[in-house]
Amino acid sequence: MEKKSMIELEEHAVEYLYGQVSEIVENARSTAFKQVNLLQIVTNLLVGKRIVEDEQQGNIRAKYGKSVLKQLSLKLTKKYGRGFSVDNLENMRKFYLKFGDRISGAIFERLENSKSESLIRILGKEEIPFKLTWTHYLILMRIENIDERNFYEIEAYNEGWNCRTLQRQYGSSLYERLALSRNKEAVLQLAKKGNIVEKPEDLLKQPTVLEFLGMEEKSEYVESDLETAIINKLQAFLMEMGKGFLFEKRQKRFTFDEDDYFVDLVLYNRLLRCYVLIDLKVGTLSHQDLGQMQMYVNYYDREVKTEFENPTVGILLCKENKEAMVKLTLPPEANIYASEYKLYLPDKKLLQDKLRQWIEEATEIE
Repeated sequence: MEKKSMIELEEHAVEYLYGQVSEIVENARSTAFKQVNLLQIVTNLLVGKRIVEDEQQGNIRAKYGKSVLKQLSLKLTKKYGRGFSVDNLENMRKFYLKFGDRISGAIFERLENSKSESLIRILGKEEIPFKLTWTHYLILMRIENIDERNFYEIEAYNEGWNCRTLQRQYGSSLYERLALSRNKEAVLQLAKKGNIVEKPEDLLKQPTVLEFLGMEEKSEYVESDLETAIINKLQAFLMEMGKGFLFEKRQKRFTFDEDDYFVDLVLYNRLLRCYVLIDLKVGTLSHQDLGQMQMYVNYYDREVKTEFENPTVGILLCKENKEAMVKLTLPPEANIYASEYKLYLPDKKLLQDKLRQWIEEATEIE
């Protein structure tokens, strides 16, 4: 018995020590990764700066530019190995042109005149405004609109998006879809602060994109098919819905006067501290759908939510939305919203044109 106790104590001691050592190793690796990543980004920025300055001095004529970069690539690759292809050098040049204005001339001078050891000290002292990986910035550099680019950079950092997620969010036109759901002032804030969720309207996108479900747009399906597909891809669905969402229940039953009603999905948003009820409609939205959602929201507000929680939000995801009918049917203070869903990635140029027109109209009204 005593021997068994000694073994258990030893195992406990090993587990405790393992946890302590693991934390040290993880912290060290994380710090090393961030340092190496920042060194790569600063190196690429400095290389891009030198290429641009050489061009501006007239040493590289446009028609010979490709040839010069090719020769530079061969010499750098021979000395340092992979990472200096012509495409990579062009990306470094582009990186400086798009992001170089973030660094002051004084800091650039210190970075360029430093040796490797002092460069690390400079990076430790100065606030270098690049927090993502080089691969993230390769994606961001493709975005011409500065406000849109800033938005995706902020969101990628705040939400911890990997490169695949960043690519998906950009491909799904997240910026345009959020912007089209807001007023002009809120659109400007997207570029400065990212998507801050402070009120129910901040949860909306126009449209909601569900391409990850893998359902064909032209195929025949019913609402239960859509619901099942969402449950099977719940993590992706919650990410598409936005920040702070938690899943609680599907097909939540309500009973009134011995009749049963079912809301398709019950979510909770921890940022707004409220329940979010979602009904799926595969056809055109009707006023009966809005009335039914109002009944669900009323039930949750009166019977489920606590005094410390905010009013329940209702969202109808429908194949075809009718904004005029929604405004006419619901009172202004109703916490009920309708959003079209798409089973494919939207036409980005179409959304960009729509957003540009919307901003121009809002500016004229002012």
